[in-house]
Amino acid sequence: MNALDQLIGESDSLRAVKSLILQAAPTDISVLIIGESGTGKELVSRAIHENSSRSSGPLLYVNCGAIPQGIFESEVFGHERGSFTGADRKRTGYFEQAQGGTLVLDEIGEMPIESQVKLLRILESREVMRVGSSKTVPVDVRVLAATNVDLADAVAKGEFRHDLYFRLKAVTIQIPPLRERMVDIPVLAIQFAREFAVRNRLAMPRFTSDALDLLSQQYWPGNVRELKNTIESVLTLNRGLAVLHADHFRPHLSSPRALLPVLASRDQQPIGNDLLLATLLDVRREVRDLRTILETAIAFSQAITEEPFPSNRLTDLEREQIQKMLEQNQGNRRKTARDLGIGERTLYRKLKEYNIG
Repeated sequence: MNALDQLIGESDSLRAVKSLILQAAPTDISVLIIGESGTGKELVSRAIHENSSRSSGPLLYVNCGAIPQGIFESEVFGHERGSFTGADRKRTGYFEQAQGGTLVLDEIGEMPIESQVKLLRILESREVMRVGSSKTVPVDVRVLAATNVDLADAVAKGEFRHDLYFRLKAVTIQIPPLRERMVDIPVLAIQFAREFAVRNRLAMPRFTSDALDLLSQQYWPGNVRELKNTIESVLTLNRGLAVLHADHFRPHLSSPRALLPVLASRDQQPIGNDLLLATLLDVRREVRDLRTILETAIAFSQAITEEPFPSNRLTDLEREQIQKMLEQNQGNRRKTARDLGIGERTLYRKLKEYNIG
């Protein structure tokens, strides 16, 4: 099945995404793909590549947030032998490796600011200069950029170059979160179940209406990826069942979340800060900056309790959440960064700032 067919659903918002893909794919124009984690940014980029004239060429994904800053340019642009200590041989960068095809720069907002200048030059000149070289190498590569952060906000903060931002966003594809296309949830759930059953040689179970209604009521902070993992978990633990009811899914789900804020009466018991923080982190997991999440939690807590919130608790809460997630992931920093919804580079800065581990 090609990538476009894997974008399953009949909602108007998903139809609009597919239409943009088909319009942009035949050209060489840069595309900025925006969406929360788990919405299908990789699938969209693959659909663009498969429907382009470059479909027979390579499709290369680069996670800008996973490359340490000190070796970023060497990895992406390449380097010459002897250009720095340890460079015992020439390295071909990702741009040259993607020659004749498509290069997807995921988490583009994590790209070091100094490297953004070089990327802009490559996009305009279609030439790359390896680290330690004075010669340029022609490259025939289409660049797609993906992000789950607001690049316009990053530009306003001076964290992302405005000229590169406008160069990348020639065409922008905004992938809606699953909670904004709930009509697609039943068809997605059935499709994921069918695919899992075929792969594992299982009978395809039937979903009751109460099961599909329950799935449609969830907030799904992890979006389509989370829904797929949930379906596969339930089928694994209920092998052989012909019918799946809501009760089969409840142990695997968080409590249904309201899609709009709900006002609480002032005579209710104040919500504990730890519980409030955990809830907001679950709902806003895809927001990259933990401080923004915590500030939101604090503002919400003050609105309910009408009590001042100590400013030093913001730092404490952030430190505690990072430590807790590191422990849960047994020190795995890459998984910790993904679970917190931040880039690895951001996590390393936080670890150094708080002297953790």
